[in-house]
Amino acid sequence: MAARPVWRGQIRLALVSIPVELYPATKTGASISFHQVHEPSGKRIRYEKVVPGIGPVDRDEIMKGYEVSKGEYVLLDPEEIEKVKLESRKTLDLVQFVDIGDIDAMYFEKPYYVVPADDLAEEAFIVVREALRKARKVGIGQLAMRGQEHVIAIKPCGKGMLLETLRYADEVRKAGSYFNEIGDAKPDADLLDLASTLIEKKAGEFDAKEFHNRYVDALQKLIEQKRKTKGKVIQDPDEDAPADRSNVIDLMAALKKSLGDDAKATPKAKSKAKPKAAAPKKKAAGGRK
Repeated sequence: MAARPVWRGQIRLALVSIPVELYPATKTGASISFHQVHEPSGKRIRYEKVVPGIGPVDRDEIMKGYEVSKGEYVLLDPEEIEKVKLESRKTLDLVQFVDIGDIDAMYFEKPYYVVPADDLAEEAFIVVREALRKARKVGIGQLAMRGQEHVIAIKPCGKGMLLETLRYADEVRKAGSYFNEIGDAKPDADLLDLASTLIEKKAGEFDAKEFHNRYVDALQKLIEQKRKTKGKVIQDPDEDAPADRSNVIDLMAALKKSLGDDAKATPKAKSKAKPKAAAPKKKAAGGRK
């Protein structure tokens, strides 16, 4: 296996301990980074650490400070911070098991693949994996890794298992403060039927390869154009023309048009659901697009 494990230890379930290794399940995708450049000279801009009224300072004069009140800091040196860090415990205790759907998606943070550390661990690993799968449960525990302690959820994933770090409760904002002002009115039945039919028509199986980062693709195209033309970029003026906002279509008309607009479906839907019968001809009150 090419990647290096980020953690080695044991998963413990009661008296059963299974040696395992964790590997990152994700990687950095396509992205474009920029440097700040001084245009007249073409040279890259560098930064110095300065103190107002004093000027540039050496790195060994810098400490970490926590602001306890305006302009007042508690200073901590690296050694003090290092002593507080948790030692990477080599045992992950599964202390609770919950239904797969009980954890809200907003709590999930970062995924890791879990594999048995050696051939001797494989049998116990498979038993725990299949027991979780049969019960449709995920195991919950806490894991110390790289000086931090994480709440984790572990579940079956193909022939292996997937461990996901979870956010703590105080890291998640409450939805109520954002949703309280949304009205309680029930939707018009005809509009709801049209929207439901549209969802069924576009139902399919998710395939991540169908999606691309169009912003990165456009940036790469722009950079390539500028490289070839030495700074001059020719663009089609119609591409950037603002949309005509004067033609406001009511919601009913927009939904009906969407149902008949198969050519613009992106990505391709692999529909398994049969569309409902044609929507009633009843006109709804004029709405907004």
